[in-house]
Amino acid sequence: MSSTIIYTLTDEAPMLATYSFLPIVQAYAGQAGVEVETRDISLSGRILAAFADVLPEDQRIADDLAELGRLATTPEANIIKLPNISASTPQLKAAVAELQDKGYALPAYPDDPQSDEEKDVRARYDAVKGSAVNPVLREGNSDRRAPEAVKGYARRHPHSMGEWSSDSRTEVATMGQDDFASNEQSAVLGSDDILTIQHIAADGTVTTLKSGLKVLQGEVVDSTVMRAAALDEFLREQVRRAKELDVLFSVHLKATMMKVSDPIIFGHVVRVYFADVYAEYGDRLMAAGLDGTNGLAAVLSGLDSIDGGEEIRAAFEQALADGPRLAMVNSDKGITNLHVPSDVIIDASMPAMIRTSGHMWGADGEEHDTLAVIPDSSYAGVYSAVIEDCKKHGAYDPTTMGSVPNVGLMAQKAEEYGSHDKTFEISADGKVQVVAEGGEVLMEHEVSAGDIWRACQTKDAPIRDWVKLAVTRARATGDPAVFWLDENRAHDARLIEKVRTYLADHDTDGLDISIMAPEAAAAHSVERIRQGLNTISVTGNVLRDYNTDLFPILELGTSAKMLSVVPLMNGGGLFETGAGGSAPKHVQQLTSENYLRWDSLGEFLALAESFRHLGDTTDNAKALVLADALDRATGTLLDENKSPARRVGQIDNRGSHFYLALFWAEELAKQTSDAELAERFSALASSLREQEQTITDELIAVQGSPADIGGYYRPDDEKAAAVMRPSPTFNAALASLAS
Repeated sequence: MSSTIIYTLTDEAPMLATYSFLPIVQAYAGQAGVEVETRDISLSGRILAAFADVLPEDQRIADDLAELGRLATTPEANIIKLPNISASTPQLKAAVAELQDKGYALPAYPDDPQSDEEKDVRARYDAVKGSAVNPVLREGNSDRRAPEAVKGYARRHPHSMGEWSSDSRTEVATMGQDDFASNEQSAVLGSDDILTIQHIAADGTVTTLKSGLKVLQGEVVDSTVMRAAALDEFLREQVRRAKELDVLFSVHLKATMMKVSDPIIFGHVVRVYFADVYAEYGDRLMAAGLDGTNGLAAVLSGLDSIDGGEEIRAAFEQALADGPRLAMVNSDKGITNLHVPSDVIIDASMPAMIRTSGHMWGADGEEHDTLAVIPDSSYAGVYSAVIEDCKKHGAYDPTTMGSVPNVGLMAQKAEEYGSHDKTFEISADGKVQVVAEGGEVLMEHEVSAGDIWRACQTKDAPIRDWVKLAVTRARATGDPAVFWLDENRAHDARLIEKVRTYLADHDTDGLDISIMAPEAAAAHSVERIRQGLNTISVTGNVLRDYNTDLFPILELGTSAKMLSVVPLMNGGGLFETGAGGSAPKHVQQLTSENYLRWDSLGEFLALAESFRHLGDTTDNAKALVLADALDRATGTLLDENKSPARRVGQIDNRGSHFYLALFWAEELAKQTSDAELAERFSALASSLREQEQTITDELIAVQGSPADIGGYYRPDDEKAAAVMRPSPTFNAALASLAS
């Protein structure tokens, strides 16, 4: 087995933190004979890899993501995966523009490709958008939980929680009919097959939407449709209600992970909110591609290039004044909930709202009750259940509340997050069919022009592994495990059959394992939370994503402090390091005042598990010592409050890395199971402790002035390293470990 750990280079704040933390990791790992290599899976790296065959030779880079995808299927895989950008179209275009400015010979992103060459360029870029990384690497299911040290710290040092009132007007609005959840059909394949998705127009014209779709025996295949006319009617009603109730209007989608369907839905929201503008100027706006799919900001910026642009701009401004108040992303800058699809991501925005008294920010810079619009009803009830619980019982108490760890089904592009290549905006009335190779129609939907149709797959092997992991966690913790599955939803009904079958393969005596619909499971879990009890949520892929933000943000104040382990199905390990939702703001602060608030706690937790996995699989006792010492050092870091502070003049991300290195070295120096390691780290521990004041002074001295890192999406390595490693004393002490 390999003694190599792969540390991924990603984007934004996690990537900047890597310039500071990775040298520490490599220096310490080297003492245990462990190599720590890097692979670039950043947005810019993925873009360059996608065009490697057409770029000049000196601009080509390897496709590291594809390499890691292959590695993830092998027993020797040991990958630490940091948060990366799941790019929306505006983010992708911004990254391409930056790379072009740096001299990379990349083609422009074609909004309306016509030629075969333009279609090829568009296809390459589209493959980079959205959740391009996670489905490739996640060859296993997810085990996410709050480590005891983190949970204990949150109880001793509770984060702020806004007060809730029983007369709060905040609520969730969802369709409940004519949406993805209500229209879903599902089939389990009796044998391996090759499916075709086809559209049959009203006049009988048959168009193949996708062919050659390989499926395996036992695989669950779903199809569904969201009806555009019903969506618009629903949205019109919510705009009216928000105005009538005098609450903020907000929409909560995931235009990054659901990179085909949700931007389309977002465009509907923009057009409905600004219905009067589109009624009068829609022909010009739509002809210019300003349909709202990329958000209000893209529409407004595009007005400069069309006739009567200023007149239309004034109409938008009047509509904002006349319509319901919009929730704001940044009230100081006038950035609304509708400006950029990737600015308001449901799994981050909804928990933040719930934590803040059910409020979002208004244009006046104040908090207000909010109508949270979640069009598809598949999982909206989870947030409704938590909001209703808060209205009834008040805010949760971090000093006493229990926990909701998660076992998530996500391997091999399971469920909705694997639907991108099977999602279509329907061009004409008719029907869409999923057809087996022998001609049997497995599923069929009547459709109208503009409807959003999608199909999803969930392979049988990941489901078996998911059930096994749920039983393993229930046995290890003694906590009850609840499968969040709704027997009235087509896909979930299929999974319930499989769950019951595969549970029989395991010893479940003495375990509390049950199945509940998501809304009921959420209500059950928060009831237990208030009693200080833990409940394992066993969920599908999307709810895995939602729950591992929702509950950690309420319990810990952030989801970045979760331990996220992916036991890969072929024996390897993938160790994820938390959420990246606040990463852009951190980068902005670094470049403006050389201060990085990003908390690398997730990296510390993942690294310890990575060392532990490597030690267990390669019989490397030194790696196990490193893991145990790192866990204790992380506990000390929390107890001594050496995580990044909140303002300039205090330690930031770089300072927390120094203290982690200090506490880690001290733990290694005093451990007794490996005298060689203890001797190697004792000198470093003494040196770091003696020079603590000098090092922290050097780290803080650089703060307060702008920092040049040479790029947002692809920083200059030399400049970024200089910014993130500004203490010569610390750098020299670390270098001495290798001598």
